[in-house]
Amino acid sequence: MSRVLRFAVVGGIGFIADAAMLALLLAATPLGPFLARLASVGFALCVTWLCNRTVTFGPSARGMVVEGARYGSVGVTTSIVNYLVYCGLLLTIPGMPVLVALALASLAAMALSYLGYSRLVFDR
Repeated sequence: MSRVLRFAVVGGIGFIADAAMLALLLAATPLGPFLARLASVGFALCVTWLCNRTVTFGPSARGMVVEGARYGSVGVTTSIVNYLVYCGLLLTIPGMPVLVALALASLAAMALSYLGYSRLVFDR
């Protein structure tokens, strides 16, 4: 299986983790869709780092702490893009289902994530 396909599979796992955490937080807490999404993004970022490290790219030669910091930096940057698209959709399209906005925002950030992770975190 190609690296891009493995990355897409891990992205799907991250999407499920993000969506499940978002749904849980919306159902079980007073957080609204904007604050709950901040927490769910952080959770998904941790899940995808472990999966990308294991399945997609393999561990980098930098060591886990440096790799994690670099992954987090790229992840925060792409998560900001993801979050801005998510918020923009919810604010400009009244009645858009939260999970649809999540899916569209996640797709928008996927290419940026691959480029950042493959070149800045797991490059050989």
